[in-house]
Amino acid sequence: HVQLVESGGGSVRTGGSLRLSCAASEYTAGRHCWAWFRQSPGKEREGVAVLYTGTSGASYADSVKGRFTISQDNAKNTVYLQMNSLKPEDTAMYYCAAGLVSRVATPLRPYGYTYWGQGTQVTVS
Repeated sequence: HVQLVESGGGSVRTGGSLRLSCAASEYTAGRHCWAWFRQSPGKEREGVAVLYTGTSGASYADSVKGRFTISQDNAKNTVYLQMNSLKPEDTAMYYCAAGLVSRVATPLRPYGYTYWGQGTQVTVS
């Protein structure tokens, strides 16, 4: 059973940067989507960024385009989210998720993903 562990969250000032990491406990065979989601109290979980194993393709929510970058280190089974120019509205619990491309119809929506991490809190003030 694959486990995902996020790290790197914290509290930063507006305009600051953070890099989140999502480490998988083992290699996930097959073509996967790897995504970052975030959720604030009282709000739905929203997709932030997604990439696809074996390709350089990535997609981002409009709210983070140009500020966030998703990347992967296959040797470490780790996916990263570099977050720059952070805003107070970026404050949320951030989750990483992984799922087979064949099962994730809309990658920036939280459906079809098999594996989820426990979340890491990001607070921007």
